[in-house]
Amino acid sequence: QVQLVESGGGLVQAGGSLRLSCAASERTFNYAMGWFRQAPGKEREFVAAIGRNEANRIYADSVKGRFAISRDNAKNTVYLEMNSLKPEDTAVYYCAATSTLATSRYIDYRSYGIWGQGTQVTVSS
Repeated sequence: QVQLVESGGGLVQAGGSLRLSCAASERTFNYAMGWFRQAPGKEREFVAAIGRNEANRIYADSVKGRFAISRDNAKNTVYLEMNSLKPEDTAVYYCAATSTLATSRYIDYRSYGIWGQGTQVTVSS
């Protein structure tokens, strides 16, 4: 059972940048990886995903052009680079892994069976 641990969250000013990391306890090439977030009082929201094929990347409209997901299978790590951060990006960010082969399922949290504990991102105005 692979375990995921997020890191890199913190407090930043609007317009700033952060890079989140998701470290896995073992090799991750068997999985597509996703990032989700949940703000206080809101439902869990898809942010970005990257397939087993690293060229297969998708983003939520709310972060497209600002965030970038990447993976380094040799390091068993997935990254989320966040730029031009806005107060509405404030949330707990979760990393997740899925064994699904269907790209269309990446945006659905129900597709993911393995989750990290989350890392807090707070963007001040």
